[in-house]
Amino acid sequence: MKRFCILIVLLLTSFFAFAQPGGPAPIDTVKLWPDGAPNAFTIPGPDSGFIVFRAHEYEEAFLEVYPAKNPNGLCVIMCPGGAYIMESQTYEGRDMKDWFNARGITYCMLQYRLPVGHHEVPLSDAEQAMRVMRAKSKELGITKIGIAGNSAGGHLAASLATMYSSPETRPDFQFLMYPVITMEESFTNQLSRDALLGKNPSQELVDKYSCEKNVTEDTPPAFIFLCSDDTAVPPANSLRYYEQLINHGVSATMHIYPSGGHGFGWQDSMIYKASWVRDLEDWLRLVVEKL
Repeated sequence: MKRFCILIVLLLTSFFAFAQPGGPAPIDTVKLWPDGAPNAFTIPGPDSGFIVFRAHEYEEAFLEVYPAKNPNGLCVIMCPGGAYIMESQTYEGRDMKDWFNARGITYCMLQYRLPVGHHEVPLSDAEQAMRVMRAKSKELGITKIGIAGNSAGGHLAASLATMYSSPETRPDFQFLMYPVITMEESFTNQLSRDALLGKNPSQELVDKYSCEKNVTEDTPPAFIFLCSDDTAVPPANSLRYYEQLINHGVSATMHIYPSGGHGFGWQDSMIYKASWVRDLEDWLRLVVEKL
């Protein structure tokens, strides 16, 4: 009897602990293509020339949605990095949700399908993610939706910001962390380029997915940050993108820290984390909220 009473107390304690306000934000996992994607494909074998060993882990595109408890109108859709051969969904994905939620921002992590010979697929998933969140805007108190990404996820975010197909899929702002921007061989990330476009893409395809070549006056405002010692994605990626944004009259903010390398995401080991997080918060408050 005593053990039974203790068990009941423990169960009730657990229940009330999880029921208390201020706990983890509720999560809604939304399939982007519940009836099947219009550009569905069969993942090829290893003899295809593409790196396919983890592609089956990302066969289905979905959003993890973390609504803000006290929404300020903003929503961020995050695209994790991973060179288009995998996705770093922890420290480049869902680990950031609490920081955004605490500031009234609904946070979403996008699991996009890997291309493996189908370059149009990740971008189509990002566009569908925008459509899904636009449809949820009223119920979640959202007025502006931004796209964000790390590394190759930054390339996907910048691709959406420069190649959106309709007003509905145009992001209101973009936030890029050490992004791959170009597919030009001289300063791209070669692994990302090969995974997205293949080993011998045409110049037309290279130009199409070189985001710096697709900036227009209607490209959404950008916040970019990176490190000078990034050897995986040369800083020239961000510098050329920033230059084109400015040349086209697009509001752009860029922060370059002296060290930190590449791929640190939300990890505390990045010694300038407090600085870039503060810079991002200022930009969201002073620029994005006033759009």
